[in-house]
Amino acid sequence: MKTINVGLLGLGTVGSGMLKVFQEHVELLDRRVGAKLRIKKIAVRRLPPRIPVDARLLTTDALEVVRDPQIDIVVELIGGTTVARTLCLEAIANGKHLVTANKALLGEHGLEIYRAAAEKRVDLGFEASVCGAIPIIRSVKDGLVANRILSFMGIVNGTTNYILTKMTETGQAFASVLAEAQAQGYAEADPTLDVGGIDAAHKLQILASLAYGGYIRFSDIYIEGIQNVEATDIEFARELGYRIKLLAIAKEDHGELEVRVHPTMIPETHLLASVGGVYNAVHIRGDSCGSLMFSGRGAGQLPTASSVVADIVEIAHNIVYHRPARAGLLPTSAAGGEITLRPMERIASRYYLRIMAVDKPGVLSKVSGVLGENSISIASMIQKGRDEAAAVPIVMLTHAAVEGDMRRSLQRINTLDVVAQETTCIRVEGVED
Repeated sequence: MKTINVGLLGLGTVGSGMLKVFQEHVELLDRRVGAKLRIKKIAVRRLPPRIPVDARLLTTDALEVVRDPQIDIVVELIGGTTVARTLCLEAIANGKHLVTANKALLGEHGLEIYRAAAEKRVDLGFEASVCGAIPIIRSVKDGLVANRILSFMGIVNGTTNYILTKMTETGQAFASVLAEAQAQGYAEADPTLDVGGIDAAHKLQILASLAYGGYIRFSDIYIEGIQNVEATDIEFARELGYRIKLLAIAKEDHGELEVRVHPTMIPETHLLASVGGVYNAVHIRGDSCGSLMFSGRGAGQLPTASSVVADIVEIAHNIVYHRPARAGLLPTSAAGGEITLRPMERIASRYYLRIMAVDKPGVLSKVSGVLGENSISIASMIQKGRDEAAAVPIVMLTHAAVEGDMRRSLQRINTLDVVAQETTCIRVEGVED
């Protein structure tokens, strides 16, 4: 029986999980591959590693792994975008098939890596880079190949979903729930990548590039985090029949593509609204398949390792059965040809507005007048309480409006003498579903 050798870069959380899967399922994997699948070498930062490993497999020289002529598949699980980029490109240059879970690397240097893999005709697997155990990349790349993807919206970051779910259930403030999430290990000590929407944007960049067939630059994605979401807005959303989620959104409309990450209100009846805690989910609309929902564990040691091993097995199958590499399916061309990105100022959405206004006659006419001047109409409104000595909230839901018009309206509303503080604005999606 043929032996396929795997070289592992990194033995952290996911690397340890991958090793555990290999050890526990070695016979099952061999049967499914039709060959002996073996880890030949593991590069670690320092010795000894945190978990017990056969010392004969270990090295502190990562280049020893990527240049080993007997290794067929290199698995990069060290993270980051500097050393990882160098090692991945070196592995490809040496004719190795590559598997990575590094969404930041692909989000920022993916075009270079995709092109290198295509030129060397090697396979590149990155299922684990988006949504952990959910096979969303394989579904977009293969299962939905007969579809034109009209749109997708995803909860692709477990930390932010946990925080927003907890805020919804308990009414706690963002800072309080974030501290709890950090204490329980659901949020990093520095949570900026998660709560700032950057992690979700990396994943959106990967998915959108595959779904729409052109490499989308990370810098072209609009990003807004959840730091400013307040408990009062979550409560108003509930009263209106909505939930607030951090969504990664891609939409094709009249030949233009929108790519954006931001807090979003969705109807409580929408499939995504019920996805709570650290779970991930992606809702896809295709022209042939209609609406589809993928959900499951989006992070964690074994869920992510599951997707890493799935990529290894797929590549091993190609080696055993002499199938050519499928690098031609990668988005090796930068967006700008068939894909035109729509500027954020021109996207259309419904909007939730919370205006803290002084309780005086004429307030509503002034606010609605500004909105009307910018072609924005009000769909519904809530006004809570009366207090002549303090500002009171006026909550509005608008009909569909253009982002640029809304921004101009907010600038004007915030300067009105009857408005006490900056207006809260949250985009609303999923109403048409």
